[in-house]
Amino acid sequence: MKPFPRSLLYCALLLFSDYAHATYHLRAGGPLITAQSYAQTRHNAQPVLRTLNPTKTDSECRSRPLDLVFIIDSSRSVRPAEFEKVRIFLANMVDTLDVGSDATRVAVVNYASTVKIQFLLKDHFNKPDLKKAIARIEPLATGTMTGLAIRTAMKEAFTEPSGARPRFRNISKVAIIVTDGRPQDQVEEVSAEARAAGVEIYAVGVDRADMRSLQLMASLPLEDHVFYVETYGVIEKLTSKFRETLCGLDPCSMGHDCGHICINSNASYYCKCRDSYVLNADKKTCSLKEVRAEVVEDPCLCEARLAFQKQTQAAIQLLTAKLADIAERIEHLENMLGRA
Repeated sequence: MKPFPRSLLYCALLLFSDYAHATYHLRAGGPLITAQSYAQTRHNAQPVLRTLNPTKTDSECRSRPLDLVFIIDSSRSVRPAEFEKVRIFLANMVDTLDVGSDATRVAVVNYASTVKIQFLLKDHFNKPDLKKAIARIEPLATGTMTGLAIRTAMKEAFTEPSGARPRFRNISKVAIIVTDGRPQDQVEEVSAEARAAGVEIYAVGVDRADMRSLQLMASLPLEDHVFYVETYGVIEKLTSKFRETLCGLDPCSMGHDCGHICINSNASYYCKCRDSYVLNADKKTCSLKEVRAEVVEDPCLCEARLAFQKQTQAAIQLLTAKLADIAERIEHLENMLGRA
């Protein structure tokens, strides 16, 4: 029996080979982190963000450098005891910041029917002086000219002569507006101008504040920039939220549950996979992409080999027959010579 040609075996292996499929999960490298709000995770197509618990990271939190301007409503609707709560909120906020000439600079714009700049970004570069200046702030009078206050902040507080850093320094400019009423002037246009100029606006509404006006003023996404509290008595609870927002944390370095790659996103993070892997439904672990090995059959190659084999076999058979004929002739000659 003739041996099975290797070339045919090769072709058969090519024709009957199938694809390989392997899947595995990598364990998370850190503790589980609680999920963020529903508003941030409701879109399945976007990466899931996770928020670190600020109570567990106080000692490791350092605010990023900011040019920060508080714009506070001190109209008559804000009673003296309530305005004291505002002062406490501002003082607590100062305590959470890394204040300094090369760190965060703070200014306060006070408004009612008129606007008063209490102090500028260039005035105080340490916490004690800032807190003393805050303690001296007094409420103004009637009226709620919020639009005028924003415009004044842009023209007189967020300027280089007033202590704002130049644009090439890439220092974030942030305004935090605190109000308990409905603006008596237009806020949409001036807020849009401020945002277009690079100011990130947070709007804090208290008690009777108009939610629509807060949304018109604030930066996007609104769920991260609009806050509401029922009374001034609980406004200081927002301190931890702003601390988390303004903090320069590196969440990935503090522990994460990503299987492959952790991507920082402000005070949060989300997971990505290395090349050739896909993120699983848990948004943490990764699986190898399904690879289908496509067999590209080359009929010409196999046919050519078969034709060559046939020709070779025919040639061998012909040669064998000729050799047998020659051997027969030699034997015949030898017999004739022996008889002679």
